[in-house]
Amino acid sequence: MTNTRATDPEVLEARLPLRVRRFELREGSGGAGAKRGGDGLVRELELVEPATVALLAAWRPEGATGVSGGENGAFGLAVITESGVERAWSGAPQRLGAGDRVRVETPGGGG
Repeated sequence: MTNTRATDPEVLEARLPLRVRRFELREGSGGAGAKRGGDGLVRELELVEPATVALLAAWRPEGATGVSGGENGAFGLAVITESGVERAWSGAPQRLGAGDRVRVETPGGGG
């Protein structure tokens, strides 16, 4: 699971040139099983002015492993929307313009 502790959106917006567009549970990302895995989060940030962005996260090509027959959780991903075009993002430093967005979907837990 990814670090799900987060700064309040109001604090982020007051300190950085961005708007929090989404901050919600990633419904259904936890694996099925006798005890369903916990859902991850979706965070989407929109830049108010040009900036360089980077993501410090481990590679997450698959979700957390389920146990005792439970299913794996959904894998994590990061996406950049630049000039209205969405593309997968590795998290490497990237220069973006005002109005561009970054979305991070954290993995779900295994069931």
